[in-house]
Order: sequence, then C-alpha cells, then structure tokens
Amino acid sequence: MPLYHDDDQAMLADSASQFMAEQGNIAKQLRHWRDRDCPDGFGHELWKQFAEMGFTGMLLDEGDGGLGMGHVEAGIVLEEIGRNLTPSPFLTSSVLAATALKHGSDDMRGRYLPGLVSGESVFAVAIDEGPKHRPERIKTRAEKSGNGFKLSGQKDFVIHGASSDMIVVAARTSGSDDDNDGITLFAVPKDAANMSHDAVRLVDSSVATHTKFDGVELDGDAVIGEVDGGREILDAILAAGRVGSAAEGVGVASGAMDMTVEYLKQRKQFGKLIGEFQALQHRASHLYSEVEIARAATIKAQQLLDAGSEKADLMSSVAKAKVAKAAGLSVREGVQMHGGIGMTDEYDIGLYMKRDRALGEFFGDAYYHAGRVAELSGY
Repeated sequence: MPLYHDDDQAMLADSASQFMAEQGNIAKQLRHWRDRDCPDGFGHELWKQFAEMGFTGMLLDEGDGGLGMGHVEAGIVLEEIGRNLTPSPFLTSSVLAATALKHGSDDMRGRYLPGLVSGESVFAVAIDEGPKHRPERIKTRAEKSGNGFKLSGQKDFVIHGASSDMIVVAARTSGSDDDNDGITLFAVPKDAANMSHDAVRLVDSSVATHTKFDGVELDGDAVIGEVDGGREILDAILAAGRVGSAAEGVGVASGAMDMTVEYLKQRKQFGKLIGEFQALQHRASHLYSEVEIARAATIKAQQLLDAGSEKADLMSSVAKAKVAKAAGLSVREGVQMHGGIGMTDEYDIGLYMKRDRALGEFFGDAYYHAGRVAELSGY
C-alpha cells in the first residue's frame, strides 16, 4: 500500500486541517482553557463541533451511528490535533474507548455510543498503575460479588478521568499480577460509588487523575466482552492508542517544524535572514526528513491495523518509537533556533515541547517501544 493518502483521505485532511486551524488553534483553545485553569482542560463546545464534523464516531460501525472509517482516517484528525495542540478527548473517547466498546453487548453500545456520536459524552481509559507504561502487569482486582463484581485498586494518569461519563477499566479477575490471561475490562460509570479522583495538571496543561477504586460495586452487564477474556480487547486498545498517539505526535513534530522554518525566514542576524546560514539549513533539512520518515511509519502502522495484519502490533511500536524521536528532535530544534525567546511563554514553540513531553510518555516512551520492537523481532 502506498504510504500516502488517497483522494478521499486527502479531502478529509483538507477539511480537518481547516477546521482545526480555525476552531482548535492554540489561542482559541489551549491558551484559553489553560489561562482559566479549566478543570477539564478542554472545551465541551469544541467537542460538540467535532461531532458535527462526524469525527467523534469515525471508528464506529455505521449500525452504531458511526462512519465506519479506520485508523488512517482517525490519524488524519489526530495529526491536525497535534499540529494545533488542540486539547480534546478525541484520542481517549473516539479511539480508545470506542475500540473497547465495539466489543460490548448491544445494550452497552446502545447505552454509551449515542452520547459519543453526538458529542455529549466523554470517555476515558484506565490501564496504567504506575509512573511508567507497563500494561503487561495489571494488579487492580475485580472480585465476584453476587451477580456482579467488586473493583479495588488504583489507576494512574487517567487522561480526562474526572471529566468522563464512563471509564474503561482493565482489571484482574483471576491469576497473578503478571499473568497474560485473567484480565477483564469494565465500563465504570462516572457516578459509581467508592470511586475517587485525584486530579493533576500535566506539563502540557492537560488534566489526568489518579483514580482509586475502593470496592466499587459493578453489575455483570458492566463487563466488556468476556470475563477473563479481556487481554485481546486490551491489546486492541493498546495498538489503537500507540498508533493514535503516534499520529498526534507527527502533528506536534510538523507544527513545531513549520513554526521554526517560518521563523528562519523572518529573523535577521548580522544583516541576513538566519535561514540563509548553511548550518541551520542542514539542520532544517535533517529535521524534515526525520518527520517524513515518522509520518510514513505511522501511516504504515495505521494501514496494517485497519487490515487486521498480524504485523500491526510490531509496526505500532516502530511508529511510536520513531515518532517520539522525531518529535523530540523537532521541539528541541525549534526552541534552539528561536533562541532565548523560544523558552518564553509568549512564543508558542515552547508549548510544543511541553506537549511532546507528555505525549511521548503516553502509551509508552521511545525506550519502551524500542525494547518491544527488539523482543517482537526475536532479540
């Protein structure tokens, strides 16, 4: 498959680019909500506009009110979100939770998906249980209690946890903490008793929570899929999250690079535009090639995921690792080429560095995925 968008995808990219630049730009969204210390960290009105554009249900089947699109199309929206640093629950709700809810019962899909499609609902996914992404180890427990379950444990850095109408929680229903099997996914409603959130604002001004479950009582119909059979669904969520966060990272890298190149064309030093200095030209050229390679790796991972290929798992980690390196290079070069003003809040380039730091950790950093690529390749 070619590593570029077809005509329909190109039209979607044009539409998403214009919409996000006009409605999701830094001044109108990120700075606006950050400077007001918004407890959600994003605008619900913009989320409803996402729904009007059809973005919120992109990955859902048409029978559930969605558009029946794939991860390539979702990645187009995510890249524009990254390019504009748009605070949005799109990744957590329309990609991660939507992937999980596809495996839910008819009743569960009927309960939650209409709100997602309309932009009325926001969802979160709770997987990690420590400072680093280690989904292989799940120790949050769900014990049988009557006709349902009692959920106990803690999940860390749950993005939009306190703002969500429902949280998809990965818990252990059998076996030891490191077992591959024995995982069950639950749809936990926001009003569940004995669930508490300790909200923290991350470096990029997004809001996450340390969410505690102190004997949360859940009915049997809160189970997504089969009891003890959630690892396959969890793997699907992880693959979608890795590819999705990689796509957003490509947008962060591209946005920072475009801003830097524009600055090279305007800033003068010693009577010349700094973009005329060969050393900076070489650095800009190297950066461009790295970002394009990262974009190609991400598109390949999206295509394999949409095709249901067994190689999608490997390629999702390749994309996540490569994008983390490219985005890190882009934001560092951006700040350095802007000079001292690049570290001031007045200039947006520093905001790209902050978003890269948070996004780089989301669903595993470059080192985690480099190690995972080695393991999956037989090393």
